[in-house]
Amino acid sequence: MKKIIHTSNAPEAVGPYSQAVEINGTLYVSGQIPIDPSTGKITDGGIREQTEQVMKNIAAVLKEAGYEFSDVVKSTCLLSDMENFKPMNEVYASYYKNDPPARAAYGVCKLPLGVLVEIETIAVKS
Repeated sequence: MKKIIHTSNAPEAVGPYSQAVEINGTLYVSGQIPIDPSTGKITDGGIREQTEQVMKNIAAVLKEAGYEFSDVVKSTCLLSDMENFKPMNEVYASYYKNDPPARAAYGVCKLPLGVLVEIETIAVKS
């Protein structure tokens, strides 16, 4: 049975979608952007600060659903500029020190609210 996951420790959805959906031991986390849930505003700073906020938002959703970063099997990273790949990757890597998940990274022409990065995640309970 499908379960909708919601936490006030991650930003509210900016459209008609859920923060995450869990079904059959798999958690699908919607693309997270660098909105600070305590202020509702985009995180100040550049790609490093924005990626850090995105990862904190993902952590909050994972925790709410009873998952951890070690359960993540796939991520998709969207960047408004591929020049930001290396610094985004450095922050991202700090969350996956062992056995990182499969991943794709794409450069896109625009992201919601003009942010620099968006990351979606899939986690599985083993």
